[in-house]
Amino acid sequence: MSYTIERQEKGYLLFTITRNEKRNAINYDVMAGLIHAIDRAKEPDIKALVITGVGDRAFCSGGDLSVFHALRTKEEAYTMLSKMAGILYSLLTLPKPTIALINGTVIGGGCELIAACDFRLAREGIKAGFVQGKQAITTGWGGGTIVTEKLPSIHSMKLLMEAEIQTAEFLKEIGYIDKLYKEDSLIACERFLEKLLSVDLSVLESYKMMLIRKWEEGNLRERIEKEVRNCSVLWESEAHHEHVQKFNDKKIQN
Repeated sequence: MSYTIERQEKGYLLFTITRNEKRNAINYDVMAGLIHAIDRAKEPDIKALVITGVGDRAFCSGGDLSVFHALRTKEEAYTMLSKMAGILYSLLTLPKPTIALINGTVIGGGCELIAACDFRLAREGIKAGFVQGKQAITTGWGGGTIVTEKLPSIHSMKLLMEAEIQTAEFLKEIGYIDKLYKEDSLIACERFLEKLLSVDLSVLESYKMMLIRKWEEGNLRERIEKEVRNCSVLWESEAHHEHVQKFNDKKIQN
């Protein structure tokens, strides 16, 4: 199995991607795990959902190209992209607080995953970037739409258009990362959650619903769908297939 789901003593649910050898890249099994975790987090004994990756090298390196390289046409790409976009929208609109506990590098689709969380805690020294542009595609799981919703356009457009890997310090400065930590990840997470977890669940849910109603009224789901369809068109382009081929050739050489 590519993940673990554990209810912690303090009342939050911890979802961990356990693909250390793949830099915690997302495959179909991780997708299934996220669906299960989001459903479990809706139960009344859970106050918050925390998502992290195993080890200290990577939080998530995006979609697993060794799995998704077989997707050639826009129709094939759309099936995968829309599935993950639906998962991220479910995470975004979970009526409870969600936290990305960023223990290592975050690349591509990993940045989309953390964008869908309410809070982002990152270990000092990590780096992160929406590098999809260098693969001749855009974000395709809804992350571009979500980050433009959450950040001022001057910052979101820089992150998306430049397609560069950024430092945690810069990302905190522009508001994409909420807090940096040095200590053990779970200790830092529980310290961050301490006051939040002391509040009654009905209050947490009521405040989260304010955000969800805002997104619903702004047709966020429909805007994400347009992102998915646009990315699926770019996915079948020759430029993207050339990038995937270079990735596969480099993997064989290594």
